Amino acid sequence: MIDEGDLASAKEAVLFASLPDDLAESLFQRAAVRSCNQGETLFVQGDKATSVYIVLEGWIKLFRITPTGAEAIVGVFTRGNSFGEAVAFQNGTYPVTAEAVTDGRLLHVRTNTILEMMKDRPELAMAMLSATFKHLHSLVKQIEQLKAHTGTQRVAEFLLGLCPVETGPCTLKLPYDKTLIAGRLGMQPQSLSRSFSRLKEIGVTIAQTQAAVADVDRLREYVLQDRSSPWSQAQ
Repeated sequence: MIDEGDLASAKEAVLFASLPDDLAESLFQRAAVRSCNQGETLFVQGDKATSVYIVLEGWIKLFRITPTGAEAIVGVFTRGNSFGEAVAFQNGTYPVTAEAVTDGRLLHVRTNTILEMMKDRPELAMAMLSATFKHLHSLVKQIEQLKAHTGTQRVAEFLLGLCPVETGPCTLKLPYDKTLIAGRLGMQPQSLSRSFSRLKEIGVTIAQTQAAVADVDRLREYVLQDRSSPWSQAQ
């Protein structure tokens, strides 16, 4: 059953944010809420694409298995994020595997429902394109981070995105385990540990699943620092 809290979460997604209220409500009525447990697989790379998902609670990871058998993290999604839009247009297969990182709840929309509604309401097609573009932009940003930032800067930017304040000190909770954080940032777990240690020099302390940031502005300055500078090269 979709309640008011679920509607609020779903409307944070790009897929619904730009839709007229009547169209969004019609789509919600044809959707279903699905609960998932930590470690549960939602779909596997190569499965026929049948649904688009919006995260209502919890964290979901998308990943691919490389030819060597390694797990390559494509993205990690939480409340208000959506995934599966691109394949809805193709009636094809999922290019990734989706797995619940934590217990959670999802809004589950059948792709055939979306395609049927598009025939009468082209606004829905535009919303799908917007969501797909946002995912593409996110992937481009990840590539930029890998090329332009040191490993420690990538970790700093990840923490900065979790900070609940724009300036001053703060404490934040790491949303998922450190192995997954390392995979999301294109690092080995041991490299992540070294980066956490290096960030102590700018006032960041990691203890179990929490991070204490002495000065958010200083953390931001470090993220924006030119990697060619002597201090960055040392990292």
